[in-house]
Amino acid sequence: MKFDSPLFDRIRVKPSEDRRFQADAPTCDWQGCQNKATHRAPKGRLRENEYWRFCLDHVREYNHSYNYFAGMSQDAVSKYQKDAVTGHRPTWKMGTGNHPGPDVGPQGMRDPFNMFREFAGGAGWRPRAERVEPQRAVRNAERKALHELGLEVGADRVEIKARFKLLVKRHHPDANGGDRGSEDKLREIIQAYNYLKSVGAC
Repeated sequence: MKFDSPLFDRIRVKPSEDRRFQADAPTCDWQGCQNKATHRAPKGRLRENEYWRFCLDHVREYNHSYNYFAGMSQDAVSKYQKDAVTGHRPTWKMGTGNHPGPDVGPQGMRDPFNMFREFAGGAGWRPRAERVEPQRAVRNAERKALHELGLEVGADRVEIKARFKLLVKRHHPDANGGDRGSEDKLREIIQAYNYLKSVGAC
């Protein structure tokens, strides 16, 4: 068995002192320092992915005085920080059509799922005034409620509310000098109106 094998160190409980640090590490980049470089530090702005290699004491000293924005004016720092919010990518107001990139939609907006085609004027989009809304199915109970209010099937919300207010004023006992003769009719009117509200007719 070879006792200088790297496999032997892996299974040994405690490697010998002289063999623990055989891995060759570069020396510290600090001028005049001969210690092993165990840490790295960024070289600065415009030199991304470039690093100094320092020992622990010198990396602490370097980090203490490091300033990424050194040499930049206050306006340039503010602009950089503002652009950092979007990852330094260009932005544009939605719907303006100023998007310069490839694969863009009708007014310069990329919309692969057609979520914003209304804003971009995409294919199949029409102004709200020109859209044909699907007709809602009218049930017999709704027809009966409209008939109770004296209205036709095509009555809109404004007509239904106005007719309801008129009929309540007409059949309320206070409007008839306390006469309760039309109280049943008033109850039917209120029930009809509440049903129309529940189905979204008014």
